[in-house]
Amino acid sequence: MAQTFRQKDILTLAQSAGKVTVDGLATHFQVTAQTIRRDLNELCDTGKLTRVHGGAVLPSGVTNLHYEERRSLASDQKDAIGALCATHIPDGVSLFINIGTTTEAVARALANHRNLMVITNNLNVAQLMAAEPTCDVVIAGGVLRRSDGGLTGDATLEFISRFKVDYAVIGASSIDPDGSLLDYDMREVQVSQAIIRNARRTFLVADHTKFTRTAPARIGDVRDLTGFFTDRPPPVEFMDRCEAAGVDVAVAQPQSPEMRTQTNMESTA
Repeated sequence: MAQTFRQKDILTLAQSAGKVTVDGLATHFQVTAQTIRRDLNELCDTGKLTRVHGGAVLPSGVTNLHYEERRSLASDQKDAIGALCATHIPDGVSLFINIGTTTEAVARALANHRNLMVITNNLNVAQLMAAEPTCDVVIAGGVLRRSDGGLTGDATLEFISRFKVDYAVIGASSIDPDGSLLDYDMREVQVSQAIIRNARRTFLVADHTKFTRTAPARIGDVRDLTGFFTDRPPPVEFMDRCEAAGVDVAVAQPQSPEMRTQTNMESTA
């Protein structure tokens, strides 16, 4: 079934709020409640939402969204986060970049950096960085996850242990206000933990929707981080924990469509 634009927007709203209601969506899209019920039923039939009385919620927090859905979700915010994080990474350093759509946004934003050594278990990141002639790209071994180009497993862990880098850029599928960093895949969690252990500074990049999701596997704690880059101020409890741990929090502001148009015009002038 082809997903309509309205259904994509419904998923985005559900991701942001955790739950959507028939009446609220009907008002938002100015369509009938019957139309919304049909949309929700189709989204639930494909496993993207779970039906509840009066609306729908995100599925149980034990499986992640498909990669292409994650890539399109909050894409402008991820680009802004990536651009902001890249400004905190100087030329001439070594860094890990792991699996994730937001970490890929960081890789895109590193386009003008020089003399980097990028070690990654993300084939998408490797391809992005390979376009930079002064950047050395080192790809970890491991078992390929075709759904997102990630490499995981014992070979990946052993490979990462050979390095001690200046920076690590990691993502997370879920962030708990108590400071826990969470994910769905235990193998990916182990790789993220190895990356944190073998980096001098660790940057977490994640948009605000990660605070509305749950995931079962623990990567670590906010105390493992040097900096956190996001697109909205985090919950107060999480901010308090960052402050106590000495973690810098930076909030990126996505460009408006008008600003993007102006920037594109200036770049081609």
